[in-house]
Amino acid sequence: MNAIPAPHSHTDTRTVEPGPGAESIPGQQGRPGPAPGDSARLRGAAAGLDPLDHPDPHTAAQAAAMENLLRCWVRENDLAAPKDGILRIQLPASGTALVVPVHYWSPTGWHRFGLPHLSDAPHQAPPTDAATLAALLGRETQADGTEGRAEARADDSGDLVRRVADSAQRTVLFISDRREHPADGPDLFLSAEQSLVLGHPLHPTPKSREGLSEAETRLYSPESRGSFPPHWMAVAPSVLATDSAWTERGRPVPAQQLTARLAGPGLPLPDGYAALPMHPWQIREVRHRSATAQLLDAGLLQDLGPHGDAWHPTSSVRTLYRPGAPAMLKLSLGLCITNSRRENLRKELHRGVEVHRLLRAGLAEQWRAAHPGFDIVRDPAWLAVDDPDGNPVPGLDVMIRHNPFTPTDSVSCIAGLVSVRPQDPPGEPSGSGQGRPTMRSRLTEIVTRLAGHTGRSRGAVTTEWFLRYLEQVIRPVLWLDSEAGIALEAHQQNTLVLLDPQGWPVGGRYRDNQGYYFRESRRTELDKRLPGIGEHSDTFVSDEVTDERFAYYLAINNVLGLIGAFGSQHLADERLLLAAFRHFLADVASGPARLRTPLPACLLDSPVLRCKANLLTRLHGLDELIGPVDTQSVYVTIPNPLHS
Repeated sequence: MNAIPAPHSHTDTRTVEPGPGAESIPGQQGRPGPAPGDSARLRGAAAGLDPLDHPDPHTAAQAAAMENLLRCWVRENDLAAPKDGILRIQLPASGTALVVPVHYWSPTGWHRFGLPHLSDAPHQAPPTDAATLAALLGRETQADGTEGRAEARADDSGDLVRRVADSAQRTVLFISDRREHPADGPDLFLSAEQSLVLGHPLHPTPKSREGLSEAETRLYSPESRGSFPPHWMAVAPSVLATDSAWTERGRPVPAQQLTARLAGPGLPLPDGYAALPMHPWQIREVRHRSATAQLLDAGLLQDLGPHGDAWHPTSSVRTLYRPGAPAMLKLSLGLCITNSRRENLRKELHRGVEVHRLLRAGLAEQWRAAHPGFDIVRDPAWLAVDDPDGNPVPGLDVMIRHNPFTPTDSVSCIAGLVSVRPQDPPGEPSGSGQGRPTMRSRLTEIVTRLAGHTGRSRGAVTTEWFLRYLEQVIRPVLWLDSEAGIALEAHQQNTLVLLDPQGWPVGGRYRDNQGYYFRESRRTELDKRLPGIGEHSDTFVSDEVTDERFAYYLAINNVLGLIGAFGSQHLADERLLLAAFRHFLADVASGPARLRTPLPACLLDSPVLRCKANLLTRLHGLDELIGPVDTQSVYVTIPNPLHS
């Protein structure tokens, strides 16, 4: 795949005064600085209150949306830190510039910004809003002739503006709800899944869910702690497609037996038919599609309506969890969430079962011997619908995911751990309402509590926590690539960390039936482990693409994103954590327990890395679940913060 060159900087590149973890980056000479009036106005805006804690939830949501857009723009255009604390982004296509106060500059990209202004706006003019910022940045991308950017079309720019506005408006709702009810619930796993109030810090539309009304948003969103009973369909055996590797006491359990059990008593299921759980929004959508309507008219599908106990949406929105249930339900959901419509593909259903069978064939035993604290959350069964000609009917399916967690297990996806959300001020009883909740992450709470218990500084606790995380979570993922040639799409939402009662990492889990890369170079040995592997799952990928994606998801998104969270939340100096990560990688690459995955050497030796560009991907109108894996997203080249 051809590399997309990093574009020329459009900004003044002098360096902001370093804070904890900030680095001074030498800039170019001769760039115009902000006008004196800009400097005075922005320094005044930068003082005091964090914009995310603004009393007006609309202002706080706008601040979050604009920070995300600006982080994306800085990363995807390779901008450097301004020396005077004010970032200036030239907008030649619009004949103006943006001036932005920099509160914190992160070596790994988790910058903190104040509210941006147009440089030629009157002194008393309000800050630029998120939709306007999206329109301005989209216009610059269309006007840029750099390879990989000129293809962005005006309609895609309009789509970006609409989705940014949609994401920001939903964030207003989530912040308002959480300020009124900041206390987490007693189910530790569910509380972690509901923590992503602001979402991915380097995505332009992290909370975009076009198609949901406000009432539906409250009901179907983890951020608002929604819950609802599934909608059930009865599927005739002649159109049922299914597979199951689920076993109980050594005996196989068909998927239709599992769904009938999960539905609970009282479901009016016709004899011989299978119970298919569906998302209530999805059934409203798909029942009007011609293929579904024909099956309903023929009686091959029967609508049984909502039934049973309430289930809770997890961080992916479409995967449902019920405390105490043996399984979770990964449903199809045709909403456009972030960049993609979240309907299961048949190859993904096959992939989940295939990976379970591969692990059960001996690989899991090897893995547990080396890393007993790590495993994959299995997707061992699925149920779907074919038309009378045997063709898959999109949107009518469920992946049945094993639930290994109890409500008292302290387990969290990394994204939920690092995401800030409204919480009662420290020292006040949870939910007391004595003071306005402030934005804090669960990570900050854990580190602060550990520091208090141990009598050590937060920086020292953070360093030890990070080193334990590398050993308990990252090394096992590298082991799987080394031993089996399987790279995991282990971004922060797919990666779970298990914590002991004090809050230290003691293990990990990976989840996702989409995110596997079987190395083409290891096809023969994987086929020996499980004959016919990849035949239906379409999981083998060239080593070149595997290396690029593995470096992004595991290194940039997961580990460097964690370092950025520690730094931007003032828990540690990012430079010290980068040094610790380099030491860890050197040990993996050449230490006594070295692994033969190429990732550590790549991260240590390459001055640049390939990085997914979420803003450009959105501006190109790409759905990341459609098409060949090497063209589903736009990637750019960024400096490697690990390279000395």
